[in-house]
Amino acid sequence: MAVAGAATKDTDNGSDQTVEEARLRALLRLAYLELPPRRLLNLLERFENPEDIFHASRTDLLRIEGMTEAAAARILNAPDLTAEQWQRWQKADARLLTWRDENYPSALREIEDFPPLLFVRGSLQERDRFAIAIVGTRRPTSYGRTVAEKLGRELARYGLTVVSGGARGIDTAAHTGALRANGRTIAVLGSGIDVAYPAESAALFHRIAAQGAVLSEYPPGIQPEQWRFPARNRLVSALALGVLVVEAPYDSGALITAGLALEQGKPVFAVPGNIDTGHSAGCHKLIKEGATLVDSVEDIVRALGIAPEPPPERTSLPALTPVQQQVLQALSLTPKHVDALADELRLPVAQLNAELLMLEMHNLVRRQPGNTYVRVP
Repeated sequence: MAVAGAATKDTDNGSDQTVEEARLRALLRLAYLELPPRRLLNLLERFENPEDIFHASRTDLLRIEGMTEAAAARILNAPDLTAEQWQRWQKADARLLTWRDENYPSALREIEDFPPLLFVRGSLQERDRFAIAIVGTRRPTSYGRTVAEKLGRELARYGLTVVSGGARGIDTAAHTGALRANGRTIAVLGSGIDVAYPAESAALFHRIAAQGAVLSEYPPGIQPEQWRFPARNRLVSALALGVLVVEAPYDSGALITAGLALEQGKPVFAVPGNIDTGHSAGCHKLIKEGATLVDSVEDIVRALGIAPEPPPERTSLPALTPVQQQVLQALSLTPKHVDALADELRLPVAQLNAELLMLEMHNLVRRQPGNTYVRVP
């Protein structure tokens, strides 16, 4: 929402304020009330100027569909935007879109409880209509993290935007995969647009905003609370053509996103996992109930029947020694300890470490916690 160049008006304290800034302040003030999306939409449709909402009579407010006595009282007694809230907004490096704005994602308008106000860092593009959501557990195994990153990377190579919730685990791996392929990715937050949760993801969100977008229906400073994440999930599924679940136990919030996708008429995809650990029990449940089993990105592309950009040709592998080829063939997506690999290949551990270092330099293997290694897909 641009402020520069707008007309000015006198405020009560004698200072000049742009008309657009006054409108923005009124919208932020509404956002901090955190009204239900449908009620907020009805208000904004009734009052062309959002400032008028705070000067309306109780009778006028109660004429709004879905308005209650308690909600009307909250609006009439709403505090002014504080200096701290305004400063947070100015530092957030974000835009505030209304559902009427051209850049507001059209896919969101298709769900019943879409947010009429949307906070955005980064850019939204027309091509983001072709998006896949990747979700899963916040406590993945090395296998789950590797698969999520691989699929995020390959979907991005197909020209598809990767959408997720910015959480630890599978979400972070999916975003990272898309970024590593120089593709687009969108993170939907369950907190204010300027609140990094988890805190260590601040740098990741900065990269996502530079290469895609970070979205939230919550204004700056709003802290993450448990109930906000299921609400966030409806936007994750709405922005995507389908939802892919990678490694989710029975109680994973990722299953909520999958359920919302089904309610929205979107297909659900799931990656199978180890049947003995329970880490993928939710994925197996989804597959039994009709979700498409995915073991390659082509499963998703074929199921959607879309024709995105083909992935670029893979670069040729560097010349490997016979020993390096043996080491590479002995590795998979399941972490393998160096000692076990040395025994399997009958190699001295010192020599094996040297070969692994060379393979890691070529980005063919990746070291995992506990001195284990996996093959890079």
